[in-house]
Amino acid sequence: MPVTNVRSKWSSGDLVFTDDAASAVTLATIDATNSLLTHAGNGIGYATNSGGAVTQLTSRATAITLSKAVGQITTDDASLAAGAEAQFTVTNTLVGAYDVIVLNMTPGGTGTPFAFVSTVAAGSFKITVTNLHASTADTSADVINFAIIKGVVA
Repeated sequence: MPVTNVRSKWSSGDLVFTDDAASAVTLATIDATNSLLTHAGNGIGYATNSGGAVTQLTSRATAITLSKAVGQITTDDASLAAGAEAQFTVTNTLVGAYDVIVLNMTPGGTGTPFAFVSTVAAGSFKITVTNLHASTADTSADVINFAIIKGVVA
């Protein structure tokens, strides 16, 4: 259900967001330490249209481009031998050099694929996919979900 008439007010050093003036259900708070707190089962996430999806073409080493804050990458289904690795670049204009990229993977069916971010740079990051299985090749398209968390050094 969409929330309308969101109100904000300062309360004891906190900025409090409520659904409306009448019921005053707290949706979120920015507290005195500048921490964002959600309430009553609300989560932190991205708005509609913040994400996108792309399918890798040709091989598991083929670079892809997806300039969204969150996304889903379907890998090529070329065979990845047991114990082998493949690395590819994700070009993403939203990524800063100090950002954190969070990944999770849904394997397509064979082998034991595992994905991790191996490099982050301004405008791109690299994902390495490793097949951890001792004897079975990964011959299926795997799905990798990612989210960008903005970061700074100081």
